[in-house]
Amino acid sequence: MKAPSLSRREALRHLAAAGVLPIAGGWMGGCATEGGGAARPLVPASVASTDFGRMPDGRPVRLHTLTNVFGTSVSICDYGATITAIRVPDRAGQLANVVFGGDSMDDYLKGMPAASVIGRYANRIGGARFPLDGQEVRVTANEGRHHLHGGRQGFASKLWQSRTMVKDWSAIAEFRHRSVDGEEGFPGNLEVVVTYAWNDLSELLITYQAETDRPTVVNLTNHAYFNLAGAGNGDVLGHELQLDADHYTPTDGALIPTGELASVVGTPLDFRDLRRIGERIGDIRGPRGYDHNFVLRRPVEGLAWAAKVIERNCGRQLSCQTTEPGVQLYTANHFDGVHQPRHGAFCLETQHFPDSPNRPEFPSTVVRPGKPYQSQTRFRFKTDRTAGW
Repeated sequence: MKAPSLSRREALRHLAAAGVLPIAGGWMGGCATEGGGAARPLVPASVASTDFGRMPDGRPVRLHTLTNVFGTSVSICDYGATITAIRVPDRAGQLANVVFGGDSMDDYLKGMPAASVIGRYANRIGGARFPLDGQEVRVTANEGRHHLHGGRQGFASKLWQSRTMVKDWSAIAEFRHRSVDGEEGFPGNLEVVVTYAWNDLSELLITYQAETDRPTVVNLTNHAYFNLAGAGNGDVLGHELQLDADHYTPTDGALIPTGELASVVGTPLDFRDLRRIGERIGDIRGPRGYDHNFVLRRPVEGLAWAAKVIERNCGRQLSCQTTEPGVQLYTANHFDGVHQPRHGAFCLETQHFPDSPNRPEFPSTVVRPGKPYQSQTRFRFKTDRTAGW
């Protein structure tokens, strides 16, 4: 006998009732929440765009909110293609924003930690120089004598062009930026497209694409500051983290890799099994917390599992998959305890390794004409009442 067919909405209701999908609504203490009350009705995925403020030169900035059938949402603004909010439920269905973000452009102009796209080269390039096809390329030195996160005016500070759509059960925002030849010292005109797709599984798929007209180096990521208890709701030292990494890249005092791939065994960097982030953070030498690149195992091609984070008080969980060979764990070591809670967030910056342009033994970051750059990272949000990853 042929099983009766279900509409998309009916199928989603069955999945939510079975605990396979999260749905907003209800109440329970233990985590920061927004709103409350009765469960929200299922409505189609949607995109809403609103004014977000203006750049210092007067250009308008728009905010785009992607909402799925269950009412969970992601908001991204044109400035830096920055994620300003990710609102997902706890185990009782209460929504909270789990990423640090501002309510308007003014917050970012005042220095709000930003979940922006980082480029043209995320992380560090030692000595702000590197060889490329027999020539030395010199880029902006904006952290002492080194280059960090694209320079003084990297992609995080640019006004991106955007468009939105709903397609294949996902709400989508696409951002475009042209980085001109010589910007921050990098060769080649680089056409960059970053796409955020938010689906009914509360998965955020970030796709990075870039094409160049001259050989150059590219390493793109997003610098989201997560706190699964709700942004601003205490520190993340009690969050539990697991990383699919047996090795990391040791660094010198300036956080430039030495070229070695060292084992995590017997070190505070061993997150092969779930451990509290704060369990051994005091044993870290050098930085005031974690700021380390981990070498992912990557047992499969394409999107491979990289990390899992659990906040047990409210039940929110985050998993990360990526096509990248590494991920930088950063524990918001610069949060001062006044404007933001000390260690009030963690970052999982999927990436190629720091200083790869100077390290031929590392995976290459060189991009050439006719061979586009492409990278993907997927963050999935669930609760301890949601089945599977």
